[in-house]
Amino acid sequence: MRCAVLAVSHRGAALSRRVRDALDADVDVYVNEKYMAAAPDGASPYGRLSEYVGEIFHRYDAVVFISAAGIAVRMIAPHLAGKLEDPAILVMDEGGRHVISLLSGHVGGANFLARQLAASIGGEAVITTATDAEGILAPDAIASELGLRPFPKLRIEEINSALLQGRRIPYYVDDRLSQAGFYQSRLGEYHLPVFRMEREAFPGEGLRVFVTEKVGGEEEGVLYLIPRRLIAGIGCRFGTSEKLLQQALESACRRIGRELSAVDLLASTEAKREEAGLLDMARTLGKELRFFDNGTLQSRIDAYGLRESSFVREQIGVGNVCEAAALACVQAGRFALPKTKYEKVTVALVWEK
Repeated sequence: MRCAVLAVSHRGAALSRRVRDALDADVDVYVNEKYMAAAPDGASPYGRLSEYVGEIFHRYDAVVFISAAGIAVRMIAPHLAGKLEDPAILVMDEGGRHVISLLSGHVGGANFLARQLAASIGGEAVITTATDAEGILAPDAIASELGLRPFPKLRIEEINSALLQGRRIPYYVDDRLSQAGFYQSRLGEYHLPVFRMEREAFPGEGLRVFVTEKVGGEEEGVLYLIPRRLIAGIGCRFGTSEKLLQQALESACRRIGRELSAVDLLASTEAKREEAGLLDMARTLGKELRFFDNGTLQSRIDAYGLRESSFVREQIGVGNVCEAAALACVQAGRFALPKTKYEKVTVALVWEK
């Protein structure tokens, strides 16, 4: 996950260091230019907050405001698209006493981040979504954790309302999914009623959840949880062996709790088109491997504000390969794992939105 932290005051700038250290994410800190003396190393200054929020809003998976809630609301209002597209938005006071999950609590993961952050800095997480207040696990929260896309939006509200009334909602996992066993196992860990959905069948009646790639129109009462594609962007040194490449990719997948088989697509730079180890790994795994030219990679670097390496730029002409290549495969993406370094290899994992 990529996260931006925005501090608007001197105390907020000082707190931003603790926030950055507390989050298990790739974090960029932005501080009002008047308070840079209190900012942590590596922080970037901004001038007019409203202009800067507009510039970075869709670059990040989560944005944390260290400010009054009213400031955050006014800043994000012009940029909101919908609960399935917006980043997670959190607000915390400059004393670190309260961490508010303001927007995209389930699908964007703001509720999880608020709890994580509050636990780390000794504050209190403020969660206002009804299902969480009642200790109920909502399907859109499950979707966020398991890399699934809920559809249609209206059904989320119907099912969450039914859960609040005490109803049990069954989950059906499509046997045709390559990761069917994974989904069945994880849903079982949540103590949910989980059943197999056999080929071409639409089981059950009333409100229910289908984990499937095949959406048969808007089946009455059904919330579809559709697996998102997982793209692995890969950079490597010249001559890196297939073994090292695969070990790095396996390790990256383990870090997000998935098997290597969950990866749908591999991507890299055009400069690696003849890299034997990379080509051999793609063939061994049976995965499509896409290569992108520098212009395409640079466009993704600029659009998402990705960090660049001067060494990599000297070698191939652009300063970011793995993250930019993964993002080049999708119209919009959310980081499952930002750039991570292994022996001679860098890997980034991106969920397609």
